[in-house]
Amino acid sequence: MTETTTQPSAELRTLDRLVGTWTVTGGAEGTVRYEWMPGRFFLLQHVELTQFGEPATGLEVIGNLRPFGEPAGADVVSRFYDSTGNTLDYVYELADDTLTIWGGAKGSPAYYRGTFSSDGTTVDGEWVYPGGGGYPSTMTRS
Repeated sequence: MTETTTQPSAELRTLDRLVGTWTVTGGAEGTVRYEWMPGRFFLLQHVELTQFGEPATGLEVIGNLRPFGEPAGADVVSRFYDSTGNTLDYVYELADDTLTIWGGAKGSPAYYRGTFSSDGTTVDGEWVYPGGGGYPSTMTRS
């Protein structure tokens, strides 16, 4: 008999600070909205942005992987699905006021790192890509 996880992980619960609607400015412009699925094991991000002059619309599902019959994984991971057919994987970590989102695996050279303001109404940071790419990005709670 396998043990059933009855509570979302502490690492996932830290992302409760993201719940709500945010206006995004910087290298991508628009709106993102975070909400919990019932049970709070998965956080959904609804994305409506314009980036490089193109619409970037999609849905991201964020949580701990728990394959059938196995315990939940330690990392908070996500998969983003967009309106052009892309699927992108990320790993989330929120430590104190610093949010890090790695593109692909934890520790990847492609990542976002942002800092929550003391009142929690903004997250100011930057996407960093290997080879010197990237862009600043600020989210402001709407």
